[in-house]
Amino acid sequence: MKAVVTDSYGSPAVLKLEDVPTPVPKAKEVLIKVHAASLNAADWHVLRADPFLVRLMFGFFKPKFRILGADMAGTVQAVGPGVTQFKPGDKVYGDQAFHTMGAFAEYACGHEDLFAHKPTNLSFEQAAAVPLAGVTALQGLRNLGRIETGKKVLINGSSGGVGTFAVQIAKAYGAEVTAVCSTRNVDQARTLGADYVIDYTQQNFTQNGKQYDLILAANGYHPISKYKQSLSAGGIYVMIGGAYAQMWEAISRGPWLSMFGDRKITRLDAKGNGDDLRTLKDLIEAGKVTPVIEKMFSLEQVADGLRYLEEGHAQGKIVIQVAKENA
Repeated sequence: MKAVVTDSYGSPAVLKLEDVPTPVPKAKEVLIKVHAASLNAADWHVLRADPFLVRLMFGFFKPKFRILGADMAGTVQAVGPGVTQFKPGDKVYGDQAFHTMGAFAEYACGHEDLFAHKPTNLSFEQAAAVPLAGVTALQGLRNLGRIETGKKVLINGSSGGVGTFAVQIAKAYGAEVTAVCSTRNVDQARTLGADYVIDYTQQNFTQNGKQYDLILAANGYHPISKYKQSLSAGGIYVMIGGAYAQMWEAISRGPWLSMFGDRKITRLDAKGNGDDLRTLKDLIEAGKVTPVIEKMFSLEQVADGLRYLEEGHAQGKIVIQVAKENA
């Protein structure tokens, strides 16, 4: 099979297209013919071993997985011993971030618990855009943010992969949503359902005197103390991405700041799973959530796609088309 591989950490230039053996599913694994994959910040963080902690998880001197790529959508070709959820021919989607990766290839194997049946109203390309970003948004809002009807939610970084899902999921749960984005993404945020949109080039939301029950930080940076001031009584701040300073402050200062008062500072370590994919499937088939795709690249262009993603200005998701849907 064709696959995009790497034998070293580095820039997208180290990636190369090669013929490699097709994997064989082990116990509880499914073999998937990959129709489409999508790009995530996790892919280039692993590729570049940035931050350094990546080396402790994926191999100190070189990646232990030659084929990267977390998100995928495709057709089950074979199942390993003990598989009960899927059979050959099933159309599925899933996320293998921090597991075996492998989406940048014509075939991939993965544990059945990391997959779910693909939403019937999405193409493979659309479905591939959902798993990691969609589950991250869902877990941040629901699991840590305890979102519910009527809550005032602010999403900082509403135009990226996670942010576009977060706006829609928050609205689906009945929240009042304020989206923070750049000027060129204001209309997109409104189209996705945001009740209010703040253009961060024109206004700093931490200085406007307004407070929110839940702040989801998907991108950008503000001092953690400013986030806390923007929370209402009992409010929750959930860090799921953004600048390194933002991530580090949530890790190092969040627990300490949460000890004083009733405003909580938390961070999310998202974990892919079939149950949350099935929740997203229901929301998507109900017309409440739709993936936003800005660009598509071929398997041979994975490096180009990663370069574009690293620029940090993607409007929604970047998708890799691996095989035609009817192939």
